[in-house]
Amino acid sequence: MSPVPLLDLKPQFATIRDEVERTISRVVASQLFILGSEVADLEREIAAMTGSAHAIGCASGTDALVLSLHALGLGPGDEVVTTPFTFFATASCAVRHGAKPVFVDIDPRTFNIDPAKIEAAITPRTKAIIPVHLFGQCADMDPILAIARKRGIAVIEDACQAIGASYASRTLGGVRRAGAMGTTGTLSFFPSKNLGAFGDGGMITTSDDGIAARLRVLRVHGERERYKHEAVGWNSRLDALQAAVLRVKLPHLDAWSDGRVANADRYDRLFREGGLVDSERVTLPFRAQPKGHIFNQYTIRVRRRDELGEHLKARGIGWGIYYPIPLHLQECFAGLGYTPGSLPEAERASREVLSLPVYPELSETQIAEVVQAIADFF
Repeated sequence: MSPVPLLDLKPQFATIRDEVERTISRVVASQLFILGSEVADLEREIAAMTGSAHAIGCASGTDALVLSLHALGLGPGDEVVTTPFTFFATASCAVRHGAKPVFVDIDPRTFNIDPAKIEAAITPRTKAIIPVHLFGQCADMDPILAIARKRGIAVIEDACQAIGASYASRTLGGVRRAGAMGTTGTLSFFPSKNLGAFGDGGMITTSDDGIAARLRVLRVHGERERYKHEAVGWNSRLDALQAAVLRVKLPHLDAWSDGRVANADRYDRLFREGGLVDSERVTLPFRAQPKGHIFNQYTIRVRRRDELGEHLKARGIGWGIYYPIPLHLQECFAGLGYTPGSLPEAERASREVLSLPVYPELSETQIAEVVQAIADFF
């Protein structure tokens, strides 16, 4: 059995190498590296792809969250309702503004925030809700948006793992892309994402003209005109080189996402055919809607997760745990008052989740090897 890495970016790069290298050479020859036409063109293309009126490039997905909250006026004493089962930046962006993250437990099937638990967490200090579209599947946005409208609260979609994902909305009148449903949406172009740059990069989507204008000022030190600072902003610009690479990749995004879905389908079929799907062995990823999940991660639940991980490691098969410690139990958030047992579904997920290789260039033989290794473990 040959090694099967959790992620291998080289096969994908091989298919676009010539175009990427020509593009990089063009930018280098121009010697224009900060913002400029490459970034502006990518912003237009991402806005069109998501169905948003605006897209604003920035330095990372983390900065996209920070800038969104600042543009909404978040400050000390405010609260942000979000999920504890996510990457650290989802909550740290609120703390950076002196605000307090308020964690709500997850739906155990999708791993996304449970809308039925949100309203009880809202107080007069709540400024925003941040649902996360985890692993490439949109959170259940209709009830979240209804709560936000009723309460007059902003919604920031953390779509950093979900570019290209979609959600069939009853209240919005049809299928919407991740990032185009809330007040703002945030995207990450970290290399491991479905649309990955050659380093860090991020983007904010919005259909609010005023918020878009503020974001464009905030990402360049609060500067609208050269050396005239109307706000204390950040140095958070998307580099032209990264934008140029992303523009080469963007036309391939849907096909690459389709490849991930096809691989997820193969896993599902082989696990079922092998009789491995039950509460004591493997719980498959749940798809809340028939379409729309783009599988940034293919994440199963396993009771004996850590033992299985060691077994796969010995067989040369890559795997990951996203996330081993829920945010409400992180040391830096101890002052918020959460204790073990506070959010049981997030805590159980952290003990059981295991992500398997699912990148689009994965072969059927490699998928079969992964499933066979798991069958051998049980």
